[in-house]
Amino acid sequence: MTNPDLIDQCKREGFVQKIKDEEGEGCNIHGSLEVNKVAGNFHFSLGKSFHQSNVHLHELLAFQKDIYNISHKINRLAFGDYFPGVVNPLDGVQWVQETSNGIYQYFIKVVPTIYADIRGRTIRSNQFSVTEHFKNLELGRPQSPPGVYFFYDLSPIKVTFKEGHMSFLHFVTYLCAIIGGIFTVAGIVDSFVYHGQKALKKKIELGKFR
Repeated sequence: MTNPDLIDQCKREGFVQKIKDEEGEGCNIHGSLEVNKVAGNFHFSLGKSFHQSNVHLHELLAFQKDIYNISHKINRLAFGDYFPGVVNPLDGVQWVQETSNGIYQYFIKVVPTIYADIRGRTIRSNQFSVTEHFKNLELGRPQSPPGVYFFYDLSPIKVTFKEGHMSFLHFVTYLCAIIGGIFTVAGIVDSFVYHGQKALKKKIELGKFR
């Protein structure tokens, strides 16, 4: 079916006109969601979604243009609360579509993280690494609709960061190591200068240096 005007429901509910009114517009999405601690995905795709027989579907995609622009910019994406030193690799990432229809995929590895500051306050959060992939859609084959997909998986390893003061004994040892290094370098330089002057003086005395 390529002509939605032949469908009474489309004419009655004005879906086609809504699509025409929104042509060329983009979306600014902000929010949060809770997920189970198992591998999964979330995505941003075109069309109105609904579930039927435990299947996730997008309606009215067949009535839109043949080329779907999924260019996007991620201002911030985090898995959990902020803690000092955390780096979210997708913050500020931008991608511009230059080819035909496709799916842009982010494969994310989430690492559970515990941060304990010097006052004993504990923050349970996550870090993550990511790889990216663009997949062209082949016409005539059943597949996911064009969109931006985030596939995440949790690492079995947990990372713990702890703040702490340097003990006085540790500080003294560190200071002695620095002083010892300075004296060692100074001794090497002094020895080099001394032996250089001695060799030069000997050559002058033998008349080999003018």
